[in-house]
Amino acid sequence: MPLWLWFLDSLGLVVAALALFLLGLVVRRRLIARAGSTFDLSISFRHGPSPRGWTLGVGRYTDNQLEWFRVFSLSWRPRHRFDRGQVEVLRRREPHGTEAFSLHAGTTIIESRTDAGPVQFALSPDALTGLLAWLESAPPGRNADRVI
Repeated sequence: MPLWLWFLDSLGLVVAALALFLLGLVVRRRLIARAGSTFDLSISFRHGPSPRGWTLGVGRYTDNQLEWFRVFSLSWRPRHRFDRGQVEVLRRREPHGTEAFSLHAGTTIIESRTDAGPVQFALSPDALTGLLAWLESAPPGRNADRVI
């Protein structure tokens, strides 16, 4: 078989693998959304404004946890889990400078403290309203007063 046919076969396999990966991402996202309310949520474990450290993801509410999944991953398990009673919202702000290029347009950043340390959440204004309502709706005795 000529060398160029080997090249075309290899190229076809790479394209097929890429198509399967993209299909896997779409199927995974739809199955994650089936199990609960989901929204676009970027997170950063750095403190203060910085274009580095932001990771795109999807947030999903459960009864007492906020689960976070990476966008470009095939894992069915959440990468991070935040307990409702352990998230303390410190302040909200708009992205500064080059930080805005790392995030979706129109996002608001929430600086918070969790049992794992400081975390920043970047989300749309509608998703922010939902997150604050979810945090405030904790059952009695669950630190529902930790929201600004």
